Amino acid sequence: MFSQVCRGFRRVALGGQHYHNHHHLKIVSSQSPNNTTISSASALASGKNCSISTSIISTNNTLGGGNRVYIRGSGIGTDSSMIAANDRFGVNRNQHDHGHGHGHGHIHEHVSSHSKQYFHTANHNVNAKAQTTTTTSTNTTTTTTTVTTRRTLSEKSGMDDEYGEMTADGNTYVYPEPFELESGEFLPHAQLRYMTYGTLNEERNNVLVVCHALTGNASLHSWWGDLLGPGQAFDTDKYFVVCCNILGSCYGSTGPASPIHGGSNNDNDIDNDHPEQPQPQQPPQTETYGIHFPDVSVRDSVTLQLHMLQNDLGIKSVKCVIGGSFGGMQAIEHAVQAGSVGSQFAIDDDTGKAVPFVRSVVPIACGAAHTAWQIGISEVQRQAIYADPKWNDGHPDPSDPPLKGLSVARQIGMVTYRTAMGYESKFGRKVRHRDGAAGAAAGGETSSNTHHVPYGRHAQWEVKSYLEYQGWKFLSRFDPVTYIKLTEQLDTHDVGRNRGGKELALSSVKIPAMIMGIDSDILYPIHEQEELANLFPNGHLKVIHSDAGHDGFLLEQEQVAKHIIHFLESHD
Repeated sequence: MFSQVCRGFRRVALGGQHYHNHHHLKIVSSQSPNNTTISSASALASGKNCSISTSIISTNNTLGGGNRVYIRGSGIGTDSSMIAANDRFGVNRNQHDHGHGHGHGHIHEHVSSHSKQYFHTANHNVNAKAQTTTTTSTNTTTTTTTVTTRRTLSEKSGMDDEYGEMTADGNTYVYPEPFELESGEFLPHAQLRYMTYGTLNEERNNVLVVCHALTGNASLHSWWGDLLGPGQAFDTDKYFVVCCNILGSCYGSTGPASPIHGGSNNDNDIDNDHPEQPQPQQPPQTETYGIHFPDVSVRDSVTLQLHMLQNDLGIKSVKCVIGGSFGGMQAIEHAVQAGSVGSQFAIDDDTGKAVPFVRSVVPIACGAAHTAWQIGISEVQRQAIYADPKWNDGHPDPSDPPLKGLSVARQIGMVTYRTAMGYESKFGRKVRHRDGAAGAAAGGETSSNTHHVPYGRHAQWEVKSYLEYQGWKFLSRFDPVTYIKLTEQLDTHDVGRNRGGKELALSSVKIPAMIMGIDSDILYPIHEQEELANLFPNGHLKVIHSDAGHDGFLLEQEQVAKHIIHFLESHD
């Protein structure tokens, strides 16, 4: 199942050969003064039957030493339900694609027909127009395909999940030797998927690193798209923006879906020495880690990201690391591992003085450690998967996985990401009619047919349909074992573990830190961000005002962007 659901396939080779993808991509390629070409590609949420507008330019061994290869994703979550969160894009789709990724053709049986009505109220599209421009100077040459979008908020908006199109697209960094985990175990052929946007400057220090949340991917444009682009918070006219995936993910990095003996997750690899020749068909890698994937910590994922930044992209210094939720935890780890002069990733400036590799951080909607409250919520979600008879003690049948358990786990998560006020204002006590249409609140006149009173086991509460739909939709882009392993990694977050406690661990991190919290967040309450701001010697707190709860860090993009822009302009 893992290789079916999570596998990508190569479509762009190195060595100057131009290959085409069958999705609309945004390409940013820059030629630096030392003749190193930097390429990035990102799939736009523009549906199917699109093609690449600019070819990937060649790279040489100056960048990555042959370890960096662009991978086109397998189409995980490319159905219409993955396109653009309601809260940001309210344009109804003209088509209702009911595909759900690879290997899940039987998902429909798990969800009532009422929940499927959400396809007609929650699926939206980004009306995008691409424009290609080329600019040339003595130092850099940049070719960029930009996208303009028309955004309209719908009266139906407000409670969809936060992600757009989710794929495994990106470049791949492979650690050159067995990667030692915090546990002492070694992970052979550890690989990390990432994407870049914008142009790396001559000094190689105009870098923003953006870290994603629990079920995110390296495609920053899919979930924080309003913050990305010229003139935005992640200004691609100013910054070289890098978005990293994490170990254990099903979006291109080494995880439960990966072959145990290393190598690619793909069925077929391009021979980079002879890309123009027909490539032999390789037998698929079938022996994957599954439930035996090693225990990975947040610290491990960040360590690998830092190696990629320094050794693969050749970054000299990172201006800021930004992330929310799980991404915020990564930002904190970046601060501890690379935000002081005593860290292993510290660098020397032009005068030979040791300086931090990471110059500032913005952790959002998280704390210094995962608390009992948060671990308990993670555990309940895992127990939902364990309770599915098809879990089979961690060895599910690939042809019949425990999708009901995974769906319930996602539904639990969707409750904790929002607030009581948000649910009440959106759904109240409304029910759906048998034909799927929304109805009035329960408690009024009852039907003459006593078998269909608006309460009891036959009641189709609006909130029930919504949660079922969210659980069902999630099955198109995730698998149960990966979800188990990622929630376990989430629970490892503790900045003070083996560092003398959180106070001591952060006391030597003198770089500027802006902590953001959402005043209605019940999952990571605001008092945790208040504590975190006090733990950073040069930290301060900004509060996001929202009724959206934890997901406010993704949905209140105007407030978030304002604070980020001001912070970046105020600190080198």
